[in-house]
Amino acid sequence: MRIDLSGRTALVTGSTQGIGAAIAAGLARAGARVAVNGRSEGSVAAAADRLRAEVPGADVVPVAADVATEEGAARVVAALPGVDVLVNNLGIFGAAPALEITDDEWRRYFEVNVLAAVRLTRAYLPGMTGRGWGRVQYIASDSAVVTPAEMIHYGMSKTALLGVSRGFAKEAAGTGVTVNAVIAGPTHTGGVEDFVYELVDRDLPWDRAQREFMRAHRPQSLIQRLIEPEEIANMVVYLASAQASATTGGALRVDGGYVDAILP
Repeated sequence: MRIDLSGRTALVTGSTQGIGAAIAAGLARAGARVAVNGRSEGSVAAAADRLRAEVPGADVVPVAADVATEEGAARVVAALPGVDVLVNNLGIFGAAPALEITDDEWRRYFEVNVLAAVRLTRAYLPGMTGRGWGRVQYIASDSAVVTPAEMIHYGMSKTALLGVSRGFAKEAAGTGVTVNAVIAGPTHTGGVEDFVYELVDRDLPWDRAQREFMRAHRPQSLIQRLIEPEEIANMVVYLASAQASATTGGALRVDGGYVDAILP
């Protein structure tokens, strides 16, 4: 399958590192013009330079703005009045005892993980439907389906994204625009290696260490290893393509079989 996104402009929020950076690189390799987004000018410029080095000839647009705020979202829209592919990747997570999560924390998780995506969808979806082509995606998590007891505020926000995605897919019905959520499972991102080595023998090589971690602490996984960010990016790139034209309103799992269910 050859995916060609030449002539398309993609915006990936929270794309200076981790899954977002991998998604930006995947879209750039497919030929898309890619807007890299983060909160600070420095981090965005550095991420844009890394992407250009990783994908020679890539057309990269650095857009520094906090899209979790109305002002930041407006700054992005001013810099990019129209996009063809919107990947709502920005998200925060953290553990907290359920009964100690404050009202402010509940609001913060909703603002960053849900409302930021809603706001950008509201800004860009009309242009997509008017042109008769577009792709909107939300990066969700296995926590949307299997709510973690140690961070139910995070799980709540990812569950909300599934509803948001399905709802906007209905709004875009019949227009040539698809809207989907991607459910990411346990992923190998920054800081995860240190976390793994806190729980398994530090003398083990990484491949064996992560497999031992998954066996002992994430036994639901059917691949028994952490997912690489590029593997999630592969699904995102496919959903951004013309080949995925009949896939919309879905919650597609890239979780290594972590969620023990046939449907999300």
